[in-house]
Amino acid sequence: MAVYRDVALGMLTPALSEKPGGVRIIRSVEGLEALPARMTDPLDYWAVAAPERVFLAQRDRGGDWRKLTFAEAHSASSRIASALIRRRVSAERPVAILSGNDIEQGLLVLAAMRIGVPVAPVSPAYSLVSTDFEKLRYILAKLTPGLIFVARAAPFERALRAAAPPDCEIVCTEGRIDSMATTPFSALLEGDADDLQVARVRQGVGPDTIAKVLFTSGSTGQPKGVINTHRMLTANQAMLRHWLPFVKDEPPVLVDWLPWHHTFGGNHNFGLALTNGGSLYIDHGKPLPGGIDETVRNLKEISPTFYLNVPKGFEELVARLRTDSGLRDSYFRRLRANFYAGAGLPPHVAKALDEIALETIGERILMVTGLGATETAPAALACTKETARPGLVGLPLPGLELKLVPNAGKLEARLRGPTIMPGYWRDPAQTAKAFDEDGFYCLGDALRYAEPGRPEGGFIFDGRVSEDFKLVTGTWVSVGPLRAQLISAFAPLAKDVVIAGHDRDDIRALVFPDFESCRAALGASPSVSDAALLAEPALRRLFAARLGQLAKGSTGSSNRVTRLILLVDLPSIDASEITDKGSINQRAVLTRRAALVEALYAEPPGPDPILPES
Repeated sequence: MAVYRDVALGMLTPALSEKPGGVRIIRSVEGLEALPARMTDPLDYWAVAAPERVFLAQRDRGGDWRKLTFAEAHSASSRIASALIRRRVSAERPVAILSGNDIEQGLLVLAAMRIGVPVAPVSPAYSLVSTDFEKLRYILAKLTPGLIFVARAAPFERALRAAAPPDCEIVCTEGRIDSMATTPFSALLEGDADDLQVARVRQGVGPDTIAKVLFTSGSTGQPKGVINTHRMLTANQAMLRHWLPFVKDEPPVLVDWLPWHHTFGGNHNFGLALTNGGSLYIDHGKPLPGGIDETVRNLKEISPTFYLNVPKGFEELVARLRTDSGLRDSYFRRLRANFYAGAGLPPHVAKALDEIALETIGERILMVTGLGATETAPAALACTKETARPGLVGLPLPGLELKLVPNAGKLEARLRGPTIMPGYWRDPAQTAKAFDEDGFYCLGDALRYAEPGRPEGGFIFDGRVSEDFKLVTGTWVSVGPLRAQLISAFAPLAKDVVIAGHDRDDIRALVFPDFESCRAALGASPSVSDAALLAEPALRRLFAARLGQLAKGSTGSSNRVTRLILLVDLPSIDASEITDKGSINQRAVLTRRAALVEALYAEPPGPDPILPES
């Protein structure tokens, strides 16, 4: 059997206790190392221990790497911290960031956290994709920022004019906005740092000080601001250091596109480099057919030691690894492990990565994952070597308690520990709803044992409790696993699937196609419109055949999909059909496209639904 490249993972030994009503509590018996008081304390350490090591890097306009060392990051963030103190930003008037990952944002985040000022990186989609700016208005009104940062003024001008508070200073790396209080980012770096004043203010910053406010899309309503304290962030990094001891042995080198307004990129990955003296090369590519080119360029120059991505990112990367020997050699040269999160990894992608690794280096690279949320800072469960199998999300990390509560035939997951948020920003009602009577955060996910009754075997993600529904027969439909099964069966032709059937006789689906993959499958010209492509009989036959194969393998009405409709219109961020991180809001899609749901169930069926091939 093919071996894996040697990599150490920490032990996660579960201890199980049972409570009345079938409730179970699982925790890891391993302990955590001592925590820094502040998330920025590692910057002080590495600025002395490894002053010349690259901490952050990004491409400049000429294509060369612009690099920032730990010593330079420490000095620059100190000067920015002094500038923020002079501006009287505070816990009541925090810093908001509207643009994407770059060195300036990293420095601003570090500076604000050093002096106890919350920083709120907001999804650029709310400024650049949205057309009504409603969510951005809501966020900024809720946040009451004292300073807003954008990298370039011009792309954000409309959003800032529509949503920025009139008394708020706007800081831009490039450009300015007429008639608005606009300051160049360079002004924050002018002059020497007032080290005594920064040190004095820093003394008031502790584990319970708010470090960040991260706004999550949520499944309904307006975004919620998740409070992230310094304790949450430092405890989560201690958990990761226990689970991934190789990052302590060798400072990690990351090539990463994941956005810092999300907990995966901004807390997990940025924190991994900062805490362990690692180097984070900012990748401005994206896991899309066009955007992957920049990622490939970066990976051919920088060999990562640990690579983290979403499943779609790995899928796009696999296609390039197959055909580019230079990419293969660089990517696998010193890679210790791969990590995916955000969705299930399709089996064909995992298999392809193994095959390519074997061809390139003669051994496979361990693929791991876990489970978490913005409210958990984020890592909560993680795979051991024994549980690193497709579908498993592992075991609770040290310091956390996992509570499993029977709910509609499933085990609902709840969490308690030092990485759990204290609440939502200025929203006591939503905060109260988020916790149970014992102080456990209600994650909203369901889990099931990989090996019945044995927590040692790890846990499998069993869908979102709020998405599941009953057919008219009373049969429960587990939406999460069924949706993942459909996406895998249609891969790579479908980007996402929405499951319909609440109070109906059977299950049917709305499918968001991957238009590029559908064109490739048919050999269709790019000039063919999306609507014309979806009407092609050959493409409809492809979907019908795969739907028929699924039907043959189904075990009953709870997992048999009887019809589907291909959607030509992309999901709308303004209508909350899609979150800013690209995940589908099942409920919003079904509500907004109610007419299409009715067409799915019309008898006799009209021309749009596709039925399974018998």
